[in-house]
Amino acid sequence: MAAGKRFHLLAATLCLAAAGAVSAAAPEQTYSDSGPEPLLAQIFSQIEQNSLDAALGQTEKLLKAYPNFRLGHLIKGDLLLARSRPLQTLGNASNAPQDRLADLREEAIARLKAYRDRPPADYVPRYLLQMHPEQKYAVVVDTQKARLYLYRNENGKPRFVADYYISHGKAGTDKAREGDKKTPIGVYHVTASLPRQKLGDFYGSGAFPISYPNEWDKRQGRNGHGIWLHGTPSDTFSRPPKASDGCVVLANQDLDALAKNLQIGTTPVIISNSIEWLSLDDWQAERSALSRTIEEWRSDWESLDTEKYLRHYAKRFQAGKQNLEQWAMQKRQVNAGKQWIKIEAGNISMFRNPGREEMVVVTFDQDYKSSNLSNVMKKRQYWIKEDGAWKIVYEGGA
Repeated sequence: MAAGKRFHLLAATLCLAAAGAVSAAAPEQTYSDSGPEPLLAQIFSQIEQNSLDAALGQTEKLLKAYPNFRLGHLIKGDLLLARSRPLQTLGNASNAPQDRLADLREEAIARLKAYRDRPPADYVPRYLLQMHPEQKYAVVVDTQKARLYLYRNENGKPRFVADYYISHGKAGTDKAREGDKKTPIGVYHVTASLPRQKLGDFYGSGAFPISYPNEWDKRQGRNGHGIWLHGTPSDTFSRPPKASDGCVVLANQDLDALAKNLQIGTTPVIISNSIEWLSLDDWQAERSALSRTIEEWRSDWESLDTEKYLRHYAKRFQAGKQNLEQWAMQKRQVNAGKQWIKIEAGNISMFRNPGREEMVVVTFDQDYKSSNLSNVMKKRQYWIKEDGAWKIVYEGGA
């Protein structure tokens, strides 16, 4: 078989692996064409058509834009080799470490699959049920696709802005303990900004720590720390899909673009194994149903009907060291001394947890007034499905 033909079949196989279940009649997309993915897709398409010279020309263009892109250099080397001898697989340098080649093949598949298998333009991540007005952007990570998605808050509705290739934990996801080299799954937020000057070159152009472990992680006994969004060393454009000790790693130029939209202490970062996508109609229905439930909780608290109020709490509820029985006893004693209660809940955010259990993290500014006490606090609740209804399983300050 001719060398060019052999490589043509090889590229077709790689593209099929990346294509997944995408059909030619997929809905129109609005997802960004930033990064090397558009050029990569063109290169492999030209290889499939056996247009190796055209593919080489596009590869040169790719490397001009991204000089440190190792996958691009690998493709260029293969295209040059294809002129003289048959190629058996992507990456044909006889003396190259096989593990490094496997990493680059995995990166190629991840990038092409994410580029070709994009959700319809009118679908949104299920997790972004409601951003409060001060949250201008939200970050959602899909570890299976090695992809990070950025959404803008448009009057509470998430609007797509950009998506970027990422690396995550060497040992996968569901972080449970210090040093397990896994990336956590859950709802977090950006807690700080660490500039390049305070970090080693390994972290690239900067780092943004996130709030792992959160309240629910701690309750589940998960530990560890130092989970960041960060960049790559100056001589590295990108890393393989599974290459970090648990952090989410972006190319430096992508981190720089993302950093402009991150608000310390405010921007949510939701990390999922695989994003669930909803149509806007289904998203609105879920959002409205949960909003009604939260409003019922607020109204029942104001009513001073303590038993009606307590029906909103799960059997395994816990707040600090109090279980449901202890919480209920305290609430009955407190409410017995009240003549009236007025509760206002403002700046509500609702983020569905991407873990195995149906859970929503609700955060809001609570303004509590009663006949003998008033206070204002930021509150966070975790709601779970219990016997088919949403119930509060955790409640505390945020």
